Amino acid sequence: MKLMETKEGIFIPSPVYHGEIGQHRELDPYTVRELWSKTYNANGKPDWSHLYPYYHPDVVFQDSIQRIEGMQEFIALCERLTKRCKNIQMKILSIAQVSDTILFDWVMTMAFTKYPDTPVYGSTKLVLHEDGRIIYQRDYFDLWGDIFNGIPYFKKHYRKFMHKTFG
Repeated sequence: MKLMETKEGIFIPSPVYHGEIGQHRELDPYTVRELWSKTYNANGKPDWSHLYPYYHPDVVFQDSIQRIEGMQEFIALCERLTKRCKNIQMKILSIAQVSDTILFDWVMTMAFTKYPDTPVYGSTKLVLHEDGRIIYQRDYFDLWGDIFNGIPYFKKHYRKFMHKTFG
């Protein structure tokens, strides 16, 4: 992977298109489905390195757990997830684009070393910068509910608590 230096002196992956540095494929629902399927559906650990060129250096990523800003922090987040999981599989259920926003629903199954495989259901919103790269990503999911569904004792109590507290 080739690196390029930003004006801030930070090194990030260079966009690549058919081996030509500085160009990348246009992100649309078809390209996103193809790229994300390569990320998660390989045997073993996920690999995001082919996606990094599609992210803007000033990317903001947010999910139920955290908010990070900048490409280096995003790469570190991906590396932490890779270390925690034995395997991650993702199936994109539906995907659509309106203007500079791509939305998709997914099921991600995470395999941890000491726990059973856990499916997590969620959605992702990608907002594209004017240069075509991802400037904002927001992942929506109910992490605790989906994880507790896989733990027999907690599932019943968690669902009862949620129903009683939130209706």
